[in-house]
Amino acid sequence: VVTNENEIFNNKINIIIKKIKNGFIYNNYVVIGEDLLFGRKDKIVSYKTNFKFGTKIKNITKLNVGDYVVHNVHGIGKYLGLKTLDKNGMKKDYLMIEYKGGDKLYIPVEKIDLISKYSSNDGIVPRINKLGGTEWVKTKQRVKKKIEDIASKLLELYAKREASIGFAFEKDSEEQAIFDSNFEYSETPDQLKVIEEIKKDMESSHPMDRLLCGDVGYGKTEVAFRAMFKAILSNKQVAMLCPTTILSNQHFENALDRFSNFPVRIEVLNRFVSNSKTKKILEDLKEGKIDILIGTHRILSNDVVFKDLGLLVIDEEQRFGVKHKEKIKEYKNNVDVLTLSATPIPRTLQMSIAGVRSLSLIETPPNDRYPVQTYVLEENKTVIKDAIYKELSRDGQIFILYNRVEDMDLKKKEIENLVPEAKILYVHGQMTKKEIENIMMQFINHEADILLCTTIIETGIDIPNVNTLLILDADRFGLSQLYQIRGRVGRSNKIAYCYLMYKSGKILSDIANKRLNVIREFTELGSGFSIAMRDLSIRGAGDILGSEQAGFIDSVGIELYLNMLNEEVLKLQGKKSNEEQAISNQPLINVETSIDSKYIEEEDLKIEIHKLINSINSFESLESTKKEIEDRFGNISENMLVYMYEELFEKMATELKIKNIKQTKNFIEITLPKELNDQLDIKDLFINVSNLSRMFRFGTSLGKIKITLDIIKLDKHFIYYLIDLMKEIKKAIKKPD
Repeated sequence: VVTNENEIFNNKINIIIKKIKNGFIYNNYVVIGEDLLFGRKDKIVSYKTNFKFGTKIKNITKLNVGDYVVHNVHGIGKYLGLKTLDKNGMKKDYLMIEYKGGDKLYIPVEKIDLISKYSSNDGIVPRINKLGGTEWVKTKQRVKKKIEDIASKLLELYAKREASIGFAFEKDSEEQAIFDSNFEYSETPDQLKVIEEIKKDMESSHPMDRLLCGDVGYGKTEVAFRAMFKAILSNKQVAMLCPTTILSNQHFENALDRFSNFPVRIEVLNRFVSNSKTKKILEDLKEGKIDILIGTHRILSNDVVFKDLGLLVIDEEQRFGVKHKEKIKEYKNNVDVLTLSATPIPRTLQMSIAGVRSLSLIETPPNDRYPVQTYVLEENKTVIKDAIYKELSRDGQIFILYNRVEDMDLKKKEIENLVPEAKILYVHGQMTKKEIENIMMQFINHEADILLCTTIIETGIDIPNVNTLLILDADRFGLSQLYQIRGRVGRSNKIAYCYLMYKSGKILSDIANKRLNVIREFTELGSGFSIAMRDLSIRGAGDILGSEQAGFIDSVGIELYLNMLNEEVLKLQGKKSNEEQAISNQPLINVETSIDSKYIEEEDLKIEIHKLINSINSFESLESTKKEIEDRFGNISENMLVYMYEELFEKMATELKIKNIKQTKNFIEITLPKELNDQLDIKDLFINVSNLSRMFRFGTSLGKIKITLDIIKLDKHFIYYLIDLMKEIKKAIKKPD
């Protein structure tokens, strides 16, 4: 504490330890609190502002009261909330689910993994099951039959890919290192990770089929360029397939710039290239004089023949038609394929999840990149006018998306009346290719302030100076489409704004309302993958290997369907499957599991933490979970620590197929299953268990081994004993001769 004012001027530092909510200025001294310097970890500070600050919703299947849920054993019911009940003097949290006829089921939070949120086609209200009925069992059997067929097809496809021999590219050389180091920006950690994954795939003798998912402007192109250079160094040609002419031109320009210091020949093939130039490109390509060919679906034509194609890079595969996709499939048999996408379609995503394709994610934003501030509101002329003037005041440009070609002139006049000094151009898909190109070039050269356009801007327009986007009739667009369009702004170090507007007085349908709210929720950078996952639940999942919407998926929900599919794939591969583990509604041992409301108040946060604790399966995951919870909410209680160790014990016991544990106030008796008895070195186990603690008693009854632990106090030390016991049982399993 400062006791003498003169000390301040004698170059002395005075440290005052005190909590202050806000900083202040005293004379010429500025006092800044810790919260302002470093930010609060445990609490989000509320500022008085109209901005929608970006918070990434990591749990995209957040559970709300009234949501439909799927229980693996009991079927579909309605979630009624989290309830704390007293069981044998212990407070425990339960999820309450209502079934047909008003029957209630209480699921202990330790078994939260048996519950998933019901997701399927929007508008479908699932049929609620009856507790103890046979309907759910029959439904699952029906789905399982269909899944067995799909899984075998998937494995057949996977086996074909694994069996096919492709080209193994050379390991990184000095030239590759020089090319990589010529990148003018610092790579993000995710970029480095996926570059390594892709290079490893390329060096393998199996053809690569990798999906690279990352938000617009996250550096997917740089990753692709490094893969291309690697292919060229192994004397292979590269094709880059783009969904639009404008995007192919942009990639061409970027590639010329990036490869400018290296002897690489790059050409572009699209509708803007003259016939004579096209003819020359095709001849040179066939002779191997071209290293990289960038283009639209034109490069899939039969007259396009490569001398030695080694790598195909596809930008936004979902935007190509069925014919083009069939052609791409042919390439995949013997050429390495890298697909780039900001929002992959659900089916592509499902195939990645099911292990048919490799998946890489770039979730880290580049430096100096901000989330797009997103607003959802009724169409309002004052807001439109203010948004335009705000952007013009910082010498920026504006996109106004209006998808009605017939009314374009009227809309242009309307905006001119609002902002008379702004120069407006408009563009739409019914114009000729030359008109589109000319208008786009004028706008890129800042010869206009506003571009009134249709969804023609959805892919490939990269104009860093455009940082305000107004989408009119936003309720008419799909979720991934909205996300893709919004990605046209926020590509520089300026804060960008997106206004999603719908007709004044219009009552939105549930599905449109849900879409707009999701796009508003996912404002943080790097949400593309989450958007695609959410799109999977909103649009409904189609059959993985076909285009039809599969009604049977709606009968169990997407999440359970995918889990069942993955289980079946594992089973057919002869790998360990979780399905074989006994599914019980009750934990093996009972400890206190209630999260105190003084520690965490919000119910959805409690569920998130219960899910986090439920995922503990090793000492490492236990430590990282403990650290994460304490970082967010402060020191955890001993009861919560016991709960976390109990989860680890449950996983270890389940792995050993232990199903029978008797717990009283005085002891816990563990019966080892007969199949485990036959594998154990009993003598070794007896000695080790005896050395663990005097509280252990060892015995046999009717050919079953029973280990009893006398309870002194149900604390963390007691749980440690049980975990140590599991370790000793595992150690005592006889090694095969």
